[in-house]
Amino acid sequence: MAVTGSVRAGIIDVHAHWLPRELLSLPPGSPLGGMNDRDGELYLGDHPLFFPTTAMTDIDAVVADTLKVGLGARAVSAPPFAFPVHAPSEADDYVSAYNDRLAEAVSSSDGTLVGLGLTRVDNVDAARREITRLTAMEGIAGVTVPPLVQGQSYGDGVMREVLAAAAEADLAVLVHPMQLPRPEWKNYYLVNLIGNPVETTTAVASVILSGVMEELPDLRICFVHGGGCAPALLGRWEHGWRSREDVRQGSSDPPTDSFAKLYFDTITHDPQVLRLLTDHATADRILCGSDYPFDMAQPDPVRFLLDHGLDARTLEANGRAFLGIQGPA
Repeated sequence: MAVTGSVRAGIIDVHAHWLPRELLSLPPGSPLGGMNDRDGELYLGDHPLFFPTTAMTDIDAVVADTLKVGLGARAVSAPPFAFPVHAPSEADDYVSAYNDRLAEAVSSSDGTLVGLGLTRVDNVDAARREITRLTAMEGIAGVTVPPLVQGQSYGDGVMREVLAAAAEADLAVLVHPMQLPRPEWKNYYLVNLIGNPVETTTAVASVILSGVMEELPDLRICFVHGGGCAPALLGRWEHGWRSREDVRQGSSDPPTDSFAKLYFDTITHDPQVLRLLTDHATADRILCGSDYPFDMAQPDPVRFLLDHGLDARTLEANGRAFLGIQGPA
């Protein structure tokens, strides 16, 4: 099910966040205390997020900010705090409500926004039901999912089946980390600065070494933040795959072959790291990302990419291919 109709011409940012005010409470079971507005600023529990509440909740503000930085369009998805992972069986109503609001929001954006919905990843029947609903919603291009849940990733079990369901439905999959806490990361925002890239890297390795891309050749899956540490570790994985039977037992293709089938966004915060990513990834699998509106966002995503050698037409074509956008620009 591809997105049809007119999506604005120009580079598409595939990594941006939106959550309506009525769902700031977050899904059932969330340990974070919900999100809340305090004098126009958004908080997660008692922690300030350092941006205006409207940047997360007001669709007109999101559209205006998209156009302000020279983007053609943005794919918006829920922030990771809203993933239904803490009490998933109780979160079906929240997931459905978010996806309904998302479809309404993107349909009112005159082709500036595309939606990436929520789905559970703990129960394949529940995931299939919601994925089927999403395919019938105008302007919804895919789903956003966490890289890890309860110590599991996408190499086997239900999480792998969810990827199969998305591929079968022709929906894109954006994998976004959750800042999972660890004692050694309690200071200096290391839960984000180290934790987010490590979560993503684990999921990339899981998908590559388990043979997911061999089993699901039509899967369109993107890993944010430049793939985390994966570009720097690809050579190590390749060496391990060629040297050890236990590394290659899940896949018949070497890691570099599967890596070439993955999409990655460009939030690297460093031109040299961006160059490393583009050296390893396939040119048509590089996608513009911003992480709007968070403080760790790339504030001028278009300029960052064009100033460092990426081509605007290629980036637009890549974004459309990942999101399955058909019809006139």
